[in-house]
Amino acid sequence: MDPRYSPEQLEPVVQTYWEEQQSFQVAEDPAREKFYCLSMLPYPSGQLHMGHVRNYTIGDVMSRYQRMLGRNVLQPMGWDAFGLPAENAAIQRAVPPAEWTYQNIDHMRGQLQRMGFAYDWSREVTTCKPEYYRWEQWFFTRLVKKGLAYRKNAVVNWDPVDQTVLANEQVIDGKGWRSGAVVEKREIPQWFIRITAYADELLEELDRMPGWPDSVKTMQRNWIGRSDGIEVDFALAVGGEPLRVFTTRPDTIFGATFMAVAADHPLAVAAGERDAGIQAFIEECASGGVSEAQLESVEKKGVPLGIEAINPLSGEPIPVWVANFVLMGYGTGAIMAVPAHDERDHAFATRYALPIIQVVAPASGDAVDISQAAWPAKEETVTVNSGDFSGLDFKTAFDRIAQHIEDRGIGERKVNYRLRDWGVSRQRYWGCPVPVIYCPECGTVPVPDEDLPVVLPEDVTFMGVQSPIKADPEWRKTRCPECGQDAERETDTFDTFVESSWYYARYCTPNAEGMLDQRADYWLPVDHYIGGIEHAVLHLMYFRFWHKLMRDLDLVSSDEPATQLLCQGMVLAEAYYHDSSEQGRVWVRPDEVQIEKDGKGKTTTARRTSDGAQLTATGWTTMSKSKNNGVDPQSLVDRYGADTVRLFTMFASPPDQALEWNDDAVAGSQRFLRRLWTLVHTHQAILSDDTGAGAELDEAARDLRRVFHGALQKISRDMERYQFNTVVAACMESFNALDRFDHGNDPGRIGVMREVLGILIRVLAPITPHVCHVLWRELNMPGDLLDAPWPEVDPEALTSATQVLAVQINGKLRSQVEIDAGADEDRIREAVLADEKVARHVGDARVLHEREQVEDERGGLAQDVVRLARELLEPLVLRAVDAAHRVQDHFQHGARAERRTDDVGHSFGGIPITGVADLVPERIGKLVYLDAIMLESGETWFDLLPQDLAEDRRTLAETSSGGLSLPPAPPESFGITKPDDVAFLKPRLTPHPFRTFTTALDLKHPVGNGLPAHYIECTDPPYPPAKVALARAQAKGWPVSRIATGHDAMVSEPEALADLL
Repeated sequence: MDPRYSPEQLEPVVQTYWEEQQSFQVAEDPAREKFYCLSMLPYPSGQLHMGHVRNYTIGDVMSRYQRMLGRNVLQPMGWDAFGLPAENAAIQRAVPPAEWTYQNIDHMRGQLQRMGFAYDWSREVTTCKPEYYRWEQWFFTRLVKKGLAYRKNAVVNWDPVDQTVLANEQVIDGKGWRSGAVVEKREIPQWFIRITAYADELLEELDRMPGWPDSVKTMQRNWIGRSDGIEVDFALAVGGEPLRVFTTRPDTIFGATFMAVAADHPLAVAAGERDAGIQAFIEECASGGVSEAQLESVEKKGVPLGIEAINPLSGEPIPVWVANFVLMGYGTGAIMAVPAHDERDHAFATRYALPIIQVVAPASGDAVDISQAAWPAKEETVTVNSGDFSGLDFKTAFDRIAQHIEDRGIGERKVNYRLRDWGVSRQRYWGCPVPVIYCPECGTVPVPDEDLPVVLPEDVTFMGVQSPIKADPEWRKTRCPECGQDAERETDTFDTFVESSWYYARYCTPNAEGMLDQRADYWLPVDHYIGGIEHAVLHLMYFRFWHKLMRDLDLVSSDEPATQLLCQGMVLAEAYYHDSSEQGRVWVRPDEVQIEKDGKGKTTTARRTSDGAQLTATGWTTMSKSKNNGVDPQSLVDRYGADTVRLFTMFASPPDQALEWNDDAVAGSQRFLRRLWTLVHTHQAILSDDTGAGAELDEAARDLRRVFHGALQKISRDMERYQFNTVVAACMESFNALDRFDHGNDPGRIGVMREVLGILIRVLAPITPHVCHVLWRELNMPGDLLDAPWPEVDPEALTSATQVLAVQINGKLRSQVEIDAGADEDRIREAVLADEKVARHVGDARVLHEREQVEDERGGLAQDVVRLARELLEPLVLRAVDAAHRVQDHFQHGARAERRTDDVGHSFGGIPITGVADLVPERIGKLVYLDAIMLESGETWFDLLPQDLAEDRRTLAETSSGGLSLPPAPPESFGITKPDDVAFLKPRLTPHPFRTFTTALDLKHPVGNGLPAHYIECTDPPYPPAKVALARAQAKGWPVSRIATGHDAMVSEPEALADLL
């Protein structure tokens, strides 16, 4: 055994052994429980980044651990190989996209193999190969025949210079990202898959998926966006086809004072033919993006069509406008506008001096000023100015008006979805060809099975102006399979989300003669799926949808594709930049920066090493090429070895939380592996056989076993919870005990050393498999480490001859006393009182030992608090800190390039953020009131207490006469009622200064000072003092979100709150 730990030498040898033994190839075995672990497949961009390494290491540790538990483990890997980046690379490098893609796959496959991941490479999938996409073409033809895939006209982003369709993200400020040309809206035929037919099932199944994060399920619910409303006809004054609109607020129909239609609505097109001004506006609307986000950001403009519609409830004529924020592809292409109760409609009506009529008011009778802002509330409201429907709450008004409309035959109740059918057409080259033929006689004809696949030519010249298959008449030319006449192929290719929606199933059935075979039902559903939260509403939605499609075509039998989902946290690093007039913002690599920090570790100054230029430090932010703060995994592996990189990524943070990169910690991880290597090398000669097994053990040997089996108990629990960081910590801690242990040539001690090393190597094996493989062999342990079972805790090893008692005096830890485990109360008291530290504090007070404390009421409470702190508070704080980091990263380093701050105030914090917005509005990007108090100038917090809180108001009034402090909440409010406990806690509860509650707020401007603002209400249960603030936010027309927590959302649901923020 080499005395020096050399990962650069041993790791390739171990990997070669695994490859020769085909160690990770698996087959179906009905006699064994399966475990299918899957990490989201990468796009072959050419280089792994640290996000890849973290994701795939998590999956590999899971897989290797499950194998040690005896399960039949499948862990495959492949490549999501179609897509736009290959086209861009082809333009830049003058090579075909296929050539660039296959070169990258070869390189990245080598990088993954160098990390030692336990993949079954015999199942490798490459989505751009015909043997893969043939089957999605086959599947698509079935969807066409079942009516689940269809073709219709849709509006797209068209670049008139590059002559191509652009994705929404390629439209920047209304211009093409590459050409800079003003983007046009064009209506062209597109293929769609009817995901809306599965909307209810996709929504309802979320309630039966406990293994998926709540944040992902919430995002999917919002994306599906089910809403109950009515469709209602607004007749045109001149007659003809009425305008049908959908609304979730039939209680506001009386307040509809105008209508708006899309620029390509037949009414607008006809009006444009008569009026040059209208036509000019329609042409103006034809430029710019077509996404919902882009429509939200554009200035809202419109032109009247000179046509009137009739409000179906009031009978009043209202004008019809053409507006740039309405799309034909969304709903009916027409909307009713209620300016009094919709923020967008209010802004439009104010701009064009259109009527604003209030038809909903607070049930409390309070007045709202709808001339200044819309009032969109629907809870605790009553209808007004609504004829026979006045005086009704929202639900009653909804039901009665809906029934009235249905009785008149001018509309119906309807469920609508924000979710739209999935547009799968892409007018690009590098994708799977849509398997359809267009025949002049027969129309649209799916390509027959025997003619599949429709192969995409790979040896092409690609310049980015037009798709090579569209430009090649020979490729397009074919014969109709039904009538034999000349016909043309479809030149659109599939959205790349199609390929990534079913790859997980193909892994299960390599070389199948069909799309899938019976092997799929052995492996599916995936037991654990791992990937980023950014995929929550696109890939993960289509992934679920495609699985249901395959189920309904009898290809799989399960309802959902994955049982458990882990969204790993991002990898963060510090970043530094300076702004210059010539180059704009320049990001400087961290290793080129000299920094100084204060006593708390905060960076105070940062300068570029080369020239001393002053830099701005962002703090922790996402690793990215754009910020020049990425770390190259390949260089790390070359320098430290794969095991060190794997160990650090698992040790630095829990898998679902952000990982803050630390070069020193990487080196520290390698030092630990070197120490382990050195210990085995030092004692190899005496530890390589079992001669010490069964020998009598002295106290030191028993202590070492106790340390390791105690650690193993914790490690096994944490492995089940995928808390790999605490697993590594426990390994390091127990190793320290082993490193200090002196075997003294005692057979019992030597036997225990071999035993605990066997435990340590096995529990580290999933994380650092190469070095563990070698150490296992050097110690002559039985069999192959890959086949070794997970170690089991020996309960007898956990028993102790002594116990350590913590001694508390007046609730404070003063000492620890070690005593025989069987000591009675008298011996415990004697030992405690004999302790020097205790003697200084105790005086004549009664001494309780641990067992008596558990029985004592106050001691029972203390024990409960300790237990809760350990089991609940620590992970809660970690979750809250991670959530705060994510929000901070978004607000400070992502949301506002101009360095404005989005200011969030919780509860009483609403008062200071209001004051900040009043004083320095130029520094604020947005105000967020989280269940927060909102005072107007001259008001105090006392003024906002609801009248129904009479007891609270009386208590405050009495206390205010003293003017000094707010009395502490009584212990009973915490659920503490036992007299001794109350007497113990009452003097320890601190009063709060009352001055902050009674000082009136002094503002120069209205609340919010005209800044963008948002209100978040905690609803379960609601916080009474925030009622007034919520009503004020609604009166101001601010968007209102709700989160199903109590007032303590920051503690009880930090992840959900972070996602919402």
